[in-house]
Amino acid sequence: MKNFAFHRPKSVAEAVAALKACPAGKFLAGGQSLLPVMKLGMAEPSDLFSLAELRESSDIRRDGDRIIVGALATHDAVHRSPVVRESIRGLSQLAGGIGDAQVRNRGTLGGSIAHADPAADYPAAVLALGATIQTDRRRLAADDFFKGLFETALEHGELVTAIHFPIPQKSAYAKFGSHASKYALVGVMVAQFANGVRVAVTGAATKPFRVAAMESALGKSFSPAALDGISVPPEGLHSDLEASALYRSHLTGVMARRAVAAAQT
Repeated sequence: MKNFAFHRPKSVAEAVAALKACPAGKFLAGGQSLLPVMKLGMAEPSDLFSLAELRESSDIRRDGDRIIVGALATHDAVHRSPVVRESIRGLSQLAGGIGDAQVRNRGTLGGSIAHADPAADYPAAVLALGATIQTDRRRLAADDFFKGLFETALEHGELVTAIHFPIPQKSAYAKFGSHASKYALVGVMVAQFANGVRVAVTGAATKPFRVAAMESALGKSFSPAALDGISVPPEGLHSDLEASALYRSHLTGVMARRAVAAAQT
């Protein structure tokens, strides 16, 4: 890991202004995504701007038909929040299955989606729930947020401040995780709303994606059986030492059926 300067801005405005003046700098939230890639030499920021002092960005609250989660809310806070558990059980369940206890107590929702690791869990929830990502300057729809491998619609110096999750009628997440890292080889989130169903997959490709065929089938009958014979083609999916593209294709169907079954309990 190369040397870097460390800063502790006291407000969102101060953090954004400081990073704007530092083209090679990066925001640091919980550090569970950024620090490992820095250790591997895959990121070499000149400056790190810690967001630890931005306490207002860790609140979790309900606002009408939405749950608003501050970007600095930890995975454990999301998992244990009564507000989340009562309103979006699938999101609470997903957060409780991220990494290990240390990761869950340090890692943050905003940091995870800004990092956009293709095997992270939260992107599936953000996409399946049709969330809105609030930044210091605008709001971004989930469908427009994830652009590619570790790539989002965020501009340099743009800071995620909160995520707005619409409350579904039912939701659940099912993951086949790596034994070593707990990252998803394939994870599927399903969410049923009054106007339809959304299905999002993480871990299988370079970015999370929705499955229109599954959404259409579940919109007619929200049951595991409705997904029989529906899968994601292996073309374009990851193939590595842990799972081939063909196996990941198979897993998407299995995890989707498990998620639907879980949402019904």
